[in-house]
Amino acid sequence: SHDIMFFDVGVLAFVLWMLVRTLWLFRAREGHIPTKIIHGTAIEIAWTVTPSLILLAIAVPSFALLYSMDENIDPAITVKAIGHQWYWTYEYSDYSSSEDESIVFDSYMVAEDDLEKGQLRLLEVDNRVVVPVHTHIRLLLTSADVLHSWAVPSLGVKCDAIPGRLNQTGFYLLREGIFYGQC
Repeated sequence: SHDIMFFDVGVLAFVLWMLVRTLWLFRAREGHIPTKIIHGTAIEIAWTVTPSLILLAIAVPSFALLYSMDENIDPAITVKAIGHQWYWTYEYSDYSSSEDESIVFDSYMVAEDDLEKGQLRLLEVDNRVVVPVHTHIRLLLTSADVLHSWAVPSLGVKCDAIPGRLNQTGFYLLREGIFYGQC
């Protein structure tokens, strides 16, 4: 972001210089004819091509960064979350029981009447997702019925669950704790 700010300041300074110069040279005077450096085909092509090249110089490194952000390098755990109306189903497909079935459980929000002292309203669930710290975790998201949003703001993770589509995101926990999510 600091590198792009350098380009932004340069473009801003150039545009302001051109604006002030144009206003100064094109003020209402009789018999004033503009010079070719300010008015002409060559300069119009130059100020069309130059911003395009600047945007291209910003975009090319960004493509590699965006691609590398999506790819989790060999995640240790994959958790699949399926959104339902009013609850989530979680599946740990990497860990199977003796019958070769994945670990699957539903997570319902705790009703307001069932909350204990210290529990947070609309954030507590009956079955929490448990993952280890200092581990790359891949989260696969889909929905069984309508659009859902799986978000844990304190981890900086938010991804939409869409019926018929499998979305992927990843995260890495740096410390132990309870992290509350929102839908």
